[in-house]
Amino acid sequence: MSARTRPRVVLAALASAALAIFPWSAAQADPTATAHLTGTLADGATWVADVPDRWNGTLLLFSHGFGPTVAQDAPSDAVRTELLAEGYAMAGSSYDPHGSMWALNSAELDQFATLDAVTAKIGTPRRTLAVGQSMGGLVNAQIARDGAGRVDGALGLCGLVAGGTDLDNYQLDAEYTIARLLLPGQDVGLVRFGSADDAAATAAKLTDAVTAAQATPRGRARIALAAAFLNLPAWAPGRDRPAPTDWAGQEEQQYTWFAQGILSFVEGGRLAMEQSVGGNNSSNRGVDYANLLAGSAHAPRVRALYRTAGLDLRADLTSLTRGASIAADPAAVRTAQRTSSAGQGLGVPLLDVHTIADNLVPVEQERRFGDRVRTAGDGALLRQAYVERQGHCAFTTAETVAALQALEHRVTTGHWDDAATPAALQRSATALGLDGAAYTPYRPARLTVGRDRPAPPVRH
Repeated sequence: MSARTRPRVVLAALASAALAIFPWSAAQADPTATAHLTGTLADGATWVADVPDRWNGTLLLFSHGFGPTVAQDAPSDAVRTELLAEGYAMAGSSYDPHGSMWALNSAELDQFATLDAVTAKIGTPRRTLAVGQSMGGLVNAQIARDGAGRVDGALGLCGLVAGGTDLDNYQLDAEYTIARLLLPGQDVGLVRFGSADDAAATAAKLTDAVTAAQATPRGRARIALAAAFLNLPAWAPGRDRPAPTDWAGQEEQQYTWFAQGILSFVEGGRLAMEQSVGGNNSSNRGVDYANLLAGSAHAPRVRALYRTAGLDLRADLTSLTRGASIAADPAAVRTAQRTSSAGQGLGVPLLDVHTIADNLVPVEQERRFGDRVRTAGDGALLRQAYVERQGHCAFTTAETVAALQALEHRVTTGHWDDAATPAALQRSATALGLDGAAYTPYRPARLTVGRDRPAPPVRH
């Protein structure tokens, strides 16, 4: 019998509260019926919640990703439908809509305020689990760090868990490489954007340079170098995965990501980050680009393509190091560290799930995050799982539900046991009979960023 068709029983402890909200009788209720609730927080953020008629007592607090500050309570419509059918209630906020789309100044506090507002209406849940996606995965990691006593566990999906400054630093390395090597002598603004038009102009200029460079072996070698610094996967959507030493095929698939407009997203995100933290929080001053490449898993491809092109890699790396002069604004760095970092500890169990070829939030972020959590002594609370697929947040509904079930096992039993292993997650997802799964054993490479780890943030 599938999870969908199992009988759903309203918990006795919650029955009176549920009946006060839902005046119809449980015996006559449509098992798919829901109540849709909305509200507004003190800072102007809005929240939404969906509560099924036959609520199982678990509330999911969903943190949405980068984009318009609109309240969401699930990672997709399909996941919402499935989880409501399983009896879960869901809630989430817009974050403060009066600032930047990089809404980390308010997101965690808005989520906690949403939890208070929703539970005031529906009663105290038997269990509360945080769920976050993409930028919301960073919010979710903060909630997992700070939320003991308010949430019982957390599930991160394709989370930007290395934090905002790491993100901006490695993206700057890639942008700078394109500008210096493919647009020599041109003045390309890479930081401190004054407007969306400025960010779009930089994105267009860099993308045009990459497009032109793809036509020659020398250009392709330099694209591969920039892609290495961007931690860009060499496996693009709709394509077969290149062989391990198919250097040309790997670069061609990295180029596909560029051609699809990744730099427009990068520059738009930088503008939002700068608006949020009050300036430029990234720097390449003092970066040794030869050392940076030496630590990258992409280095063999770059070296091979430079040899094929007859191009001097050492000379290019020396040029990059010599010209690295972009400095961060100290106040912006401090603000980003306070609002836009996580991983220096966990207060509740956290399961993170990531696709292995994520173009926007590289899977290597999980390695950096995991190292920080283990350094803080909280490694026993963390599990990380991987899906063999291309794209950002490209999970099936089955993969998401299976991950939630593994987290619930940890919260219920106090032990992970084998529930979060690739094999167990794959079995659980497949047994749902939904839309397939591709959990796989995987260990990410180290994130190519080349900066010292930041100091621990202030906890809320």
